[in-house]
Amino acid sequence: MGALPNEYSVSPQWLFPIDALRHTPSVATSGHSVGKELYDRARGVEFLFRLGSSLGLPSSAMFTAATWFHRFFMRFSMEDYHRQDVAAACIFLATKTEECGRKLRDVARVCQSKITGTDVSHIPAESVEVEQQQTAILLTEEALLEALCFDFVTISPHVILVDLFDTQQASARVQDYAWSLAHDSYRTPLCIFFPPRIIAAACFILAQRVAEGPHSPSLDARISASPPSASLLTPPSHKPSSPDASRFAIDHFGFSEPELRDLSDALSIMLEFYSAQDPQTIQHVPSLTSITPPTHSSRTKLYEPFSQLLPAVPVVVNNSSLTPESVDGNTSPSQPRIVKVTLEAQNAAPRLDLT
Repeated sequence: MGALPNEYSVSPQWLFPIDALRHTPSVATSGHSVGKELYDRARGVEFLFRLGSSLGLPSSAMFTAATWFHRFFMRFSMEDYHRQDVAAACIFLATKTEECGRKLRDVARVCQSKITGTDVSHIPAESVEVEQQQTAILLTEEALLEALCFDFVTISPHVILVDLFDTQQASARVQDYAWSLAHDSYRTPLCIFFPPRIIAAACFILAQRVAEGPHSPSLDARISASPPSASLLTPPSHKPSSPDASRFAIDHFGFSEPELRDLSDALSIMLEFYSAQDPQTIQHVPSLTSITPPTHSSRTKLYEPFSQLLPAVPVVVNNSSLTPESVDGNTSPSQPRIVKVTLEAQNAAPRLDLT
């Protein structure tokens, strides 16, 4: 146990130290705070997922596109490339590499639909706006190919979760939670920090903890180098049950000490991501935000409360037919992006899919 096929490995060039977030082009040259960049990354992936879903793409294509999205912004600034254009370019490229081809015009129409909040059936295929959107996608795709160095290989933690599910008959609830947590992991930059098996293990362990409730073993106990019960001759009857059974993922992968530290960081980043959101608008967040993060993680805090980063909602006066500026307030000086209308403020906080 612990060995994974070579095809599950990720090129070292796509794994960055967590502190690299403090030196991205957006932070270093465009004045973004780390919290603002993380917030915009989450919103960009949310837009990407909604775009892919409306195009009827398989989940694997959307996961690939989301990985590219995060890789792109390690090399280009959000000041120069609007996240919606990058999301659309990632989706369009993924339809080619994942063999689920969609026409550029169809991607542009759906993208325009999402940006303007208009039903796609009301978006004329030959409109000027769709033409402009196609141009923006193609120009951004050129930069995307440069950023990716034409390396299109990605590995989803979902693939490894399937292996975990096949090896251990976890409850349907744990499997559903782990699957949804893996979806949400793409709203964070975990895919550019850790190998997929670290992310898969973090999702599985966190899912177990949520499913088993607050009186189950802590995350520290679940990811310790050795089972806490190993030093006990007989577990005291008044103590919680031995956490050994909850350490299945640790035993399965045979993590080293450095990998356990990475796992601790991955868990703490996920919990920090959920804590940054408004618990009133997202189901199941309270059960996640009440979980104590691992104490082994010594990294500095990354996320700011999303409520402090919400864009101002534009006011439309006198029901004018003129459309307001993007609620993002971002521009793309290097792109011919004309249409900046969006209703994204209504869904600004990325949604948790633990349902």
